[in-house]
Amino acid sequence: MPRVVVVSPPFRSHAAPLSVLGAALRDAGADVTLACAPAFADLARDHGLGFAELTVTRNANHGIAERTLRAGREAERLREFLDATRDGAVAALLTQARHRRDDLLADPDRILAEIRDLDRRARPDWYLVDQLSYPVTLAMHCLDLPYATFCPGHPSYLPAGPEAYFGLPYAWPDSVRPEPADLVRLRDAAAGNDRAFTEAFHHVVRRHSPGRPLPQRAFALCSPHAVVFNYPPLPWLPAAPPGPVAVYAGHCTAESASTGLDDGWQTTVARLTLGGRPLVLIAFGTFLSARHDVLRTVTRAALECTAASVIVAAGDRADELARDPWLAAASPERLCVAESVPQQALLAHAAVMVHHGGNNSFTECLTAGVPALVLPFSSDQFAIAHDLERAGLGLSRDPNTLDAETAGAALRALLATGGHGTGAQRAEVLAAGPHRAADQLVRVMRGVPRAPAPS
Repeated sequence: MPRVVVVSPPFRSHAAPLSVLGAALRDAGADVTLACAPAFADLARDHGLGFAELTVTRNANHGIAERTLRAGREAERLREFLDATRDGAVAALLTQARHRRDDLLADPDRILAEIRDLDRRARPDWYLVDQLSYPVTLAMHCLDLPYATFCPGHPSYLPAGPEAYFGLPYAWPDSVRPEPADLVRLRDAAAGNDRAFTEAFHHVVRRHSPGRPLPQRAFALCSPHAVVFNYPPLPWLPAAPPGPVAVYAGHCTAESASTGLDDGWQTTVARLTLGGRPLVLIAFGTFLSARHDVLRTVTRAALECTAASVIVAAGDRADELARDPWLAAASPERLCVAESVPQQALLAHAAVMVHHGGNNSFTECLTAGVPALVLPFSSDQFAIAHDLERAGLGLSRDPNTLDAETAGAALRALLATGGHGTGAQRAEVLAAGPHRAADQLVRVMRGVPRAPAPS
């Protein structure tokens, strides 16, 4: 029985799919331990995994980003990011590029030491490492430990070509087309980060493991054995990195998640769908629920321009949204505003979802056969919105120019499709999934030698 340690950053949107894949590895015969911050021990327990405490970044998100306890500078950066999203795609991406040096390579010496100690205690046969946990990947490289890489977002997060850069979308949806000059600024910022991070990686390698090869590009550093993409293998995607086996999981959604609404949510869904009313689910993830201005626009559009009912996840802005004069006057038979929602379970009852283009929301809608209206704000969301439209799985609109008429027209179009356009892609994704990915991983990693414990 191989021993596997799954290393996740302290973000619910990363730790949840990694826990699902960890459970699939357990089902494939592995002894699996989740290594993450203490607040995520519940995920290990719920999925039948062991747990080891490991905090790989001072930033964190336990479910609602604004509420998660943060150091003062972390809270300030979150506010800066949210403000930048109001200025458009390039402003948001440039702000993320400026923050990236602190966010992505914090405390590499401490993390390398903690990984060394963890390895001595656990002695796993191999690791599964979140690709965005760059200090952990760097520690794996320095200590020459066997590991596989898990890419939690769009596959282009792993730049494979000389013209590809982390933080520069490989493609854009039709609704968001930056001006050429803005793209030049963004490309320059991404290229500058690429050089700076690579040099920072080199300093760590020279200091701790002078005999190890220097990574050619920091953002492209990944397992030489296997990379798992939490994404379907769409034919137009950029090439995967040469060398490691590319495993396209399609999704990392727990099978049980789509069946378990508690009594309260069952009552809410029954009320909202009484008489056959379709249900629109609106959720922007754990960070972007703070954009309550866009939540308000989309909710009003659904109620004014369609016959659908609405469930909206508004995070810390739930009370503020519920007190909005127009929404406060809406019938409770058609509207439910909540801080958070059981998204995967609700998708089984939804006709359409409106989301921000996060990878989890994209793949969860796909596995549920639910078309989506995507409003991308940042990160890889523009690439995912492009793929969604090209695959015929939904529509994308610019959240910062959105009005009720535009949102209403998009929602009416999606409600009219009844999800018919998602069938073929959904079947392909369901045929893949975490268990097939786990089986592939176990086969690939079975032949990878385990070196002596690092000194």
